[in-house]
Order: sequence, then structure tokens, then C-alpha cells
Amino acid sequence: MKSTIDNTVEFVKEKLEGAEAGHDWFHIERVWKLAKKIAETESCNQEVVELSALLHDIADPKFHNGDETIAPKISRAFLEQQNVPDETIEKVLYVIENISFKNRGNAPIEPSLELQIVQDADRIDAIGAIGIARTFNFGGFKNNPMYDPAIEPNLGMSKEEYKKSNGTTINHFYEKLLLLKDLMNTEKGKKMAEERHNYMLNFLDEFYKEWNVD
Repeated sequence: MKSTIDNTVEFVKEKLEGAEAGHDWFHIERVWKLAKKIAETESCNQEVVELSALLHDIADPKFHNGDETIAPKISRAFLEQQNVPDETIEKVLYVIENISFKNRGNAPIEPSLELQIVQDADRIDAIGAIGIARTFNFGGFKNNPMYDPAIEPNLGMSKEEYKKSNGTTINHFYEKLLLLKDLMNTEKGKKMAEERHNYMLNFLDEFYKEWNVD
């Protein structure tokens, strides 16, 4: 008999078929693996961590006109269908509703440990070599400029400005990716983020050298 986790994997794979490559099943799978790796070092609810990691991008608002209510609705309906206890469902929805970088201004004062773990996992997948690849893939998907020296990064964006931003891909490093290392919650997450952060700094150095034909 298949477990709830197995059924969730199948459900997510089916729902995200054909999704933009930075937010597809493979992104979910990496975040799931990262979350499990971080969870090994924490005394947490493993089921909540895994279900939250698997469902966290089931309906990313970026691809649904900014609507942040779709993912919790889809997730609740699926988990109820799987006869997951209400208490567990609420904990999973709490993670899904609070994981996003753009919502950090309204972040819970005392986030659950499960949110901290899955949030770290999601943010780790946004940096390093994979993060660079995802960022350029999404920039191409949006037809954003790769880089324009005349356009400065916008570091003080509100949530609404961030959601509507169509800046350059390189600016996105300064507006989000390079900030993530210092936003990690867990000790394991901090260690994993450090190496990936340094990789991005080296990439940017090389990018500017090549751009300027140094």
C-alpha cells in the first residue's frame, strides 16, 4: 500500500508537468531532499516537513496572476482526500503560506521549526550553481534583460513591487539571491548556504570580467 508521501509525490509530478524549469518537479524533488537532510539535524515533525516541501510550490503565485490562495486550497483538498489529520494539514498549510521570500516582511515572529527547515531548503535551491541556472532560466522565460549596466538593483522593493518586477537577471542576485545566506534559520542551512553563496560571488566576478571584456 502506498504511503501518503508516495501519493503526494505522484500528485505533484502530475500537477507540475510542463511547468517552467525553475519551478518544476525537479525543483520540488531537490527541496524535498534538502529538507530531509536538514531535518536529520533537528527534532521536528518529519511528515509535516516532507509534505510541506513537496507541496510548497504546487501553485506558485508567479504563474497564477499573483494569487496566493490557490496553493493552500489545492493542498488542503489533496491532503483531506488522503485522510491526513486536520492538525497536520494546518501545519503544512502554515508552511506553504509563510515560506515565500516576498512575504518576509510579514513573517511569523516565532516560525515553526518545520517552516524554518523547508524555508531553508527552498532558499538553498535558489542559490549556488542551481540557483544561477534557475535565475537565468526564469529571466529568459520572462524575456527580461540579462544585464544592463544602466539599470541599478532595486533593494528597497515592497512586496507588490517585487511581484511586478521585471528587472535584469543580474540585478536579481542583489535583490534576492545574495540576501538569502543571512536569512537561513537552521545551523545546517547556514553551512550549506555559505558554500553556494561564495560560488555565486565568484560567478558574478567572472561575469563582469567577461561582460567588460577584461
